[in-house]
Amino acid sequence: MILAPRHAGVHYIAGMAHMELQQMPPALEYLRKAVALDPTRADFMVQFAKALTLALRNRDAQMVADRAMALSPKSPLMLDTLGVIYTQVGDYGSATTAFRQAAELAPAHAPYRYNLATALLATGEIDASEAELEACLALDPQYWRAHLSLAQLRRQPPASHHVERLQSQLSQLGADTANSPALIGLNMALAKEYEDLADYPKAFEHLVRGKSAGANPDYSIRQDEVLFAAIADTFSAPRDLDLAAGCPTDEPIFIIGMPRSGTTLVERIISSHPDVHSAGELLNFGMSLKHVSGSRTPALVDTDTIIRARSVDWRQLGETYLSSTRPGTSHKPRFIDKLLHNFLYAGFIAHALPNAKIICLRRDPMDTCLSNFRQLFAPKSPYFDYSFDLLDTGRYYVPFDRLMAHWRRIFPGRILEVQYETLVDTQESSSRQLLEFCDLPWHDACLHFEDNPAPVATASVVQVRAPIYRSALKRWKKYETQLSGLQDLLIGAGIKLDP
Repeated sequence: MILAPRHAGVHYIAGMAHMELQQMPPALEYLRKAVALDPTRADFMVQFAKALTLALRNRDAQMVADRAMALSPKSPLMLDTLGVIYTQVGDYGSATTAFRQAAELAPAHAPYRYNLATALLATGEIDASEAELEACLALDPQYWRAHLSLAQLRRQPPASHHVERLQSQLSQLGADTANSPALIGLNMALAKEYEDLADYPKAFEHLVRGKSAGANPDYSIRQDEVLFAAIADTFSAPRDLDLAAGCPTDEPIFIIGMPRSGTTLVERIISSHPDVHSAGELLNFGMSLKHVSGSRTPALVDTDTIIRARSVDWRQLGETYLSSTRPGTSHKPRFIDKLLHNFLYAGFIAHALPNAKIICLRRDPMDTCLSNFRQLFAPKSPYFDYSFDLLDTGRYYVPFDRLMAHWRRIFPGRILEVQYETLVDTQESSSRQLLEFCDLPWHDACLHFEDNPAPVATASVVQVRAPIYRSALKRWKKYETQLSGLQDLLIGAGIKLDP
């Protein structure tokens, strides 16, 4: 670099090399210099934006991505990368534009059609998404992600399901473990469609086959149990919050709870209020805690981080979190952070952000565990290893339930626990309770959350665009025989189950 300090291409290559090695500080610096030296190169700009997303600097990533789009790139790969960047920063409108341009330039490339379909789905264009998924499969019948997305797109009726096509694709795979992602996806798709067709034994059979193909052999529930215990030990006795010690902002509204428990529904209700912006599932609080604690372990949350965080400066932690969410959270008075696993950090949130609101969704334990087992979560996430085994899901629910009881004892009245079933049965009164807890005035739009035009990127993307429904209540009863072991586990752990 000394020999060519003003050569943009040299800086670009050095930045790409460091990014490949996951050495983000030098990667960002070299790519920044490449862009500064030659601001007309869209490819330099795209890779700089990508590096910024890898460093979770979403605000800067979007600004650089916008600059790259303004250069009108003609490479479909470059446009597809921009679409992924926009997806990661939550700008699904721009993602749709980038993916559509990529698909138009390379209409025979199946992955571009699939990415366009996912962006369309997030923005509520369900029919257009379905058309792109079918186009993807026409180009590549073995594209298992499209099969799974198509199965989950809507309820599949007897007259137009995809069971035969899915079975045909599955039979071509055989039992080759090298194809485990496809085995997972196709079996999960078949489980969904057999459930739609009310063939619950076959649905559960494919569910087990799919999930077992994806289980992490290195995972042990003991890892999570140790972590939960360390968190509870950090806050071992009831305490009064020192409001002056934390960041005084009242902007954040945290929605926490087990996945698939109704959290997206509550998010849509509250974010339908004109004073509330939904920021999505932010990793920012955990990252802020990691940074302020000084922990250097690779995991975002582990016992080392929790132990080191016991002596953090609460105001510094709260201000670090708040500033890290800017500017995406600054254009409305309040914002929602819906990272469900923030329930692990509830004690830290209570101290660092004493005026923030925390809402926890609770759902029938059997339905909660079944819904977690039925869902294929992000494969690279550190949070969902338990969900590949039904009994591990139950074993994970037990310490979650105990941790929530611990928070109730340590911080009485600090967390509003909302029962999903009650919300479904009493929509208006429950919605009023939510807004009152958040110190928000009533607004009728909150009763019509299905009209909320904001993008959705969770597993509930289709459901929350329809009015409240009751069909998910007591779903576990359809699998009662298959869930007897789970039921015994929960009862044995002292979890109260409704008949």
